[in-house]
Amino acid sequence: MQQREQIMAAAGDYVDSGRFQADLGRIVSYPSESSTPEGRVALKSYLDEVVEPALANLGCSVERFDSWRGGNNSFLLATRQEDPALPTVLCYGHADVVDGQAEAWTNGRGPWVLSDEGDRWYGRGSADNKGQHWINIVALRLLLDQRGSLGFNLVFLLEGAEEIGSPDLADFAREHRDALQANVFIGSDGPRLAAGSPTVFLGARGGVTFHLTADLRSSSYHSGNWGGLLRNPATTVAAAVASLVDGHGIIKLPELLPAGIPDSVAAALELIDVVPNPGDPASDPTWGDSSLSPAERLYAWNTLEVLALGAGNPAKPVNAIPGSARATLQLRFVPGTDTANLESAVRRHLDASGFGMVEVQVGSSFAASRLDPDSPWVAWALASLAKTTGRSPVLLPNIGGSLPSFVFSDVLGLPTLWVPHSHPGCQQHAPDEHLLKSVAREGLQVAAGLFFDLATAPSPAGSPARGAAVSTSSVS
Repeated sequence: MQQREQIMAAAGDYVDSGRFQADLGRIVSYPSESSTPEGRVALKSYLDEVVEPALANLGCSVERFDSWRGGNNSFLLATRQEDPALPTVLCYGHADVVDGQAEAWTNGRGPWVLSDEGDRWYGRGSADNKGQHWINIVALRLLLDQRGSLGFNLVFLLEGAEEIGSPDLADFAREHRDALQANVFIGSDGPRLAAGSPTVFLGARGGVTFHLTADLRSSSYHSGNWGGLLRNPATTVAAAVASLVDGHGIIKLPELLPAGIPDSVAAALELIDVVPNPGDPASDPTWGDSSLSPAERLYAWNTLEVLALGAGNPAKPVNAIPGSARATLQLRFVPGTDTANLESAVRRHLDASGFGMVEVQVGSSFAASRLDPDSPWVAWALASLAKTTGRSPVLLPNIGGSLPSFVFSDVLGLPTLWVPHSHPGCQQHAPDEHLLKSVAREGLQVAAGLFFDLATAPSPAGSPARGAAVSTSSVS
């Protein structure tokens, strides 16, 4: 049996034997919620008792940065240097989870005890992200056991606050740029396109939230006595929103759109058919820009979503013109969008439209990034997945949601390959989060195959030098 086949067999056996399930049961038992002080204590225990020993057993030197700079994020940086002449891979995961929501889990399940049911392992963090980064750690262990060496240099970074926006991650990367340098980034987070579709994605859409507020008077006034004389702030805010995005989801302000879709991105998306998974809502064919395919709308274009809209008391309306109204909107955007000037662009538009009384306030934001699908690293990764699974993998230029991918592509200048080991229906931020056993088994083989191929054919021909900027991105 060839060495690659041997490591594939070892990966399958690791799951079939129950060892991976035992690992997963242990790691989900740590309630490492990044949103609570108690969760951050549990996160430290998870790093102390599980992750640091596992990476040390890979021959890594491990540095800890708990509550870095007194903030809510903690970092673990593990390094194994085999030979400066070998390529270096940077791996990433996050050790924190969202709120457990214990009272809402069904059928006697709970977030911190693994439930084994059919093809599903239920538990908080099973899919997002402990199960996924643990798959990659096990794959590295199997490779080391098989070959006696990795065949490349390894840097593994875990953070502790991805679920609250990865505070300080970009600054940490800038400060530790030398330690984090690599030839390629390989991370596992988010879902595959579908459970049965091995997937590589190359970045993520960004997001920026902003508020429109019409605070016109301190109290409400009777609609019979004052209707027709007083400007209604709810009507005003609704009209302001409609001037930015119409009732069919079409963005009306050109400054909120990208310049276009790159040819390499369009070519990759021609192969993607967006099909709802069981339990997903049906997409609305009349929503959004009909000149774009569903895949282009989701992965290559911007959307402006109204997250909240309110005035008065909708549950118990009274006959009065409200004094104020507010809408919260979010622009999900792809690289090539000028978000740095979003506030001024919206302000100019509202003023020109007669809505000078509507205030604009920009809130939180996160950046977009995307590795060019024509990068030789992409072809290398797709070939590895195809060899492992015997199927054509899916290539997504970026996912529709968000990850801190820009830190690795822009701050560190690395080619970014995301290889997820979960599926869209995993309920990752909801009760009953789960990891599919079948996807975990194949994911472990996929990860082992990627690392084996990096060891035996470490650099695609013409791949960029260490730290060379290769992504197209927009940082807000």
